[in-house]
Formats: sequence, structure tokens, C-alpha cells
Amino acid sequence: MTEIVKLDIMSDPICPWCYIGKTHLDKALADQPGHPFQIEWHPFQLNPDMPPEGMDRRAYLEGKFGGKEGAIRAYAPVLEHAEAAGLKIDFEGMTRTPNTLDAHRLIHWAGIEGRQTAAVSALFEAYFVEARDIGDHDVLADVADGIDMDAAVVRKLLQSDADAQGIRDRDAHSRSMGVNSVPTFIVAQKHAVPGAQPPELWARVIRELSAAA
Repeated sequence: MTEIVKLDIMSDPICPWCYIGKTHLDKALADQPGHPFQIEWHPFQLNPDMPPEGMDRRAYLEGKFGGKEGAIRAYAPVLEHAEAAGLKIDFEGMTRTPNTLDAHRLIHWAGIEGRQTAAVSALFEAYFVEARDIGDHDVLADVADGIDMDAAVVRKLLQSDADAQGIRDRDAHSRSMGVNSVPTFIVAQKHAVPGAQPPELWARVIRELSAAA
């Protein structure tokens, strides 16, 4: 029996590198069905100061990267790596950059029901492939329904402030531990692996863990 190894992942559902990193990890795990990882996703907001309603995506990108040309330069490697990973991201279709606090709350509630990774996958799909506003409660309720959660319960929770402070506290804790970008993977609660690492790296990590066990 393989010894379980905790893999903690700090991520944000609107982070393209997180989407790419998860895709690489998924490929490695599919190739190694006896892998030892028990995965838990943790909240990290790329834009913790984003207005609750989000903002126009073009204005956000040009403000963050110093104009249209800066935004294009910043996203060129994202497009290149996404394509190499077999992902199609509908950047053209995205009109808003959401505040992701509520999306992180959904991931947290999904975790209670054992559907955390399914929620993360569904949110990436909704945002990057379908260009949906994952800050919108209707969209989040629909995502919940798609992974067999009770959409009515989720909608009711979203209308409250349930677990909002807990998400902020966990985000702050990660930052206090030195996490300043995502994705960040923590293997066995001691080895930090930053960035969207290729499947080959994860295959090597799994082999080393299996050999050590």
C-alpha cells in the first residue's frame, strides 16, 4: 500500500498559470495511477483588493500591465504554454475580471462534500473556456449544480458572508508563510514547488516518493 503524501495547492480560479499547472499535474497523475498524493486546494486571491462586483477586464489588464501593449506582452507566454498543454483559453470572450472570494468559498464548500478538485476544474472551465463571470452568484450556483452540489443551498450561502473571513484568513496565512505567487504546490508539508511545472517534473517527484516509501 502506497503511503499517502499531502499535496497542498495554493491557487486562484482566474490564474491562467494555475489552470496550466493543474493540467500538467493531472497528466502526470493520470500516467501514474498509483500516485501517493492526497490533494487539497487553498485560497489565494491574485487581486484581493478587487471590488466585489469585479471590473472591466480590458481596464484591469491595461491598468495592471501599463497599457494594451504591456498586457499583450504579459500574456504572450501564457498563450504559448496553454497551447503546448492542449488548452484553448477564450481570452477574447472574457469581458470582466471577477473578485474570486465567492469562487473560493464554493471550492471550500465543495471540499466539505469531497468535490473540491471537481469544483476547481469546473471553475477553470467556466472562466477560461466558457468565458463566464465566476464572480456572479448565478454562474457559481450553476457550477455547483454541475458537480452535483445543491445549487439552492450554495446560492443561499453565497448571499450570506459564510466562511468569507475564513477564506481571507487562509489567504493571509499563505502570504505570511512566503507564498507570493500562484500556483504554489507544497509537497508533504515541507517542499515548496512554485509555478506551472511540466508533467515530467511531477512524474519524477512521484517516482522519488515511491522509492522513498
